[in-house]
Amino acid sequence: MLSWEKLLNPVRRKELHGSSEITGTGTGREELERDYDRILFASPTRRLADKTQVFPMEENDSVRNRLTHSHEVSNLARSIGVRLAFEHAEEVFGPNHESLKVKRNVPAVLAAVGLAHDLGNPPFGHQGELAMQQWFEASGEKLWEASEIDQVPSDFLSFDGNAQTFRLLTRLQLLNDEFGLNLTVSTLAALLKYPSIYGSPEEKKGGYKKYGVFHSEREIAKEVWENTGLNEGVRHPFAYIMEACDDIAYSIIDAEDTVKKGYASFYDLIDHLDSWPEKDSVIEKVISESKKKNLIFKKEKLSSKELNDMSMQMFRVNAIFHMINSATTGFVSNIDKIMSGSITPGFELIKNSESAQLCKAVKDFDRRYGFQNRDVLKLELQGSNYIKGMMDMLSSAVINGDDAGRPFERYIFGEVSENYRRVYNDTDSSGYAKCQLMCDALSGMTETYLIKKYEEYRELMSV
Repeated sequence: MLSWEKLLNPVRRKELHGSSEITGTGTGREELERDYDRILFASPTRRLADKTQVFPMEENDSVRNRLTHSHEVSNLARSIGVRLAFEHAEEVFGPNHESLKVKRNVPAVLAAVGLAHDLGNPPFGHQGELAMQQWFEASGEKLWEASEIDQVPSDFLSFDGNAQTFRLLTRLQLLNDEFGLNLTVSTLAALLKYPSIYGSPEEKKGGYKKYGVFHSEREIAKEVWENTGLNEGVRHPFAYIMEACDDIAYSIIDAEDTVKKGYASFYDLIDHLDSWPEKDSVIEKVISESKKKNLIFKKEKLSSKELNDMSMQMFRVNAIFHMINSATTGFVSNIDKIMSGSITPGFELIKNSESAQLCKAVKDFDRRYGFQNRDVLKLELQGSNYIKGMMDMLSSAVINGDDAGRPFERYIFGEVSENYRRVYNDTDSSGYAKCQLMCDALSGMTETYLIKKYEEYRELMSV
C-alpha cells in the first residue's frame, strides 16, 4: 500500500548521502516548491525554445515549440493539483492532508514535472529519437567493444527522451557535485512516466510500452523508489496526471497549431469530430459549444484567418475544460486502486475517462492534417539527416578525440559540453559510456545549433 507521507517525501538526494545545502535561499518556500524554481531557471529548460513540438524549424512565433508545450503541460497539471488539494483533499490524501501541506505541495510537484517532462528530448522531437535509434541500429557497433557484449544495448537501440530527462536532472545538469539539480525524491519519482530500468524483465515494466531509466541511472532510480515507497514497475500517482496533461496538450493544442499553420480549418476539425464513428456526449458537447462561439464570431467583421483563430481558441478552451474534468474525476475515482497497487497494468487516465474518444478523435485529426503534411514530413526528413550526420561526426570524435594526430576529432570532442565530458571522464570510457556521451551531446543541442554545427563541421572536413 502506497503512503502519501512517503510519496510527498521532501528529502533531496544529497541529503541521503550525508550532505546538506548551505545556500540558505529556501526561506518561505516548501522544499517541493523549490523544485519547480530550479527547473525553471536551468539552461536545458531555456533550450526547449528551439526544439520542435510538432512543426520543425517553425518561424511563426505563435506556433508552439517544446518550451511553450512544457509550460502548458505544467499549467494543466498544476490546475488538476489545485483541484485535488482544495476540493478532494480528504478523499485523495486522507485525514493527514493538512500536515502534508497538500495545498502547497501537490500543485507544486505537478507543475514541476509538467515543466520538466520533455527536457531530455533531442532536436526534432520524436523523429529525433527515431533517427538516433536508427543510427545506433546501423552504426552503433563501431562504438561498442566486442569484449563487453556482442550488440549495442537497448538503452541506445530504443533511446527515449523520458529516460534522458531523468539522466539530465540527476546527473548531467551539474551545480557543484554529482547530484544534478538535486531535486527532491518526490519530484523525481513523479517524473518517471515509465518506472522501469532498461534491460529489466518484461514483467517489471508495469504494463507500459517503454523503459524509462537507463542502465547507468539504475541505482539513482532505486534510491528514489526506496525513499518514496515505490518499486520498479510502480508509478508515482502523479505520473498518471502528468501523462494525462501531456495527452491533452498533444491532442487539443496541436490541433490549434495545425489550423494556425493553415493545414486545415476550424470547420475541417468540426467535420472530423462530427463524423467520428464513436462520437459520444463529450464530443457532441464540444462541437455544440464551439459552433455557438463560431456563430457569434461570424457576426463580427473578421477575416477568415481571424475567424479560424478565434474559433479554434474557443474550441481549445472548451475541449481542455472537459478533458481536465475527466482526468480529475478519473484520478479521484481510481485513487484507491492506485494506492493499493490493484490498478490495471498500463492504466492511463485519459484512455479510461469520459474524454477518451475526444482525445482519440483529435489525435487522428492531428495526424491526418498536421503530422502527415508534406511540408512537415520533408522537414522531419531533413532533421533526421542532420542528426545522423552529426552522430557520424560525434562517434568519430569520442573514439579518436584524444588522438593528437586527429585535430578534427579533437576539435569536435572539445566542443561537447564540459558538464557532459566531466561526467564521461568519471566513467570507465567503455563503449557504453561513449554511446552515452554521444546521446548526451546530441540531446543537449537545439535545432539551430545542430544545423549550424553540422554545416561548420562539414566545411572543416573539406579543408
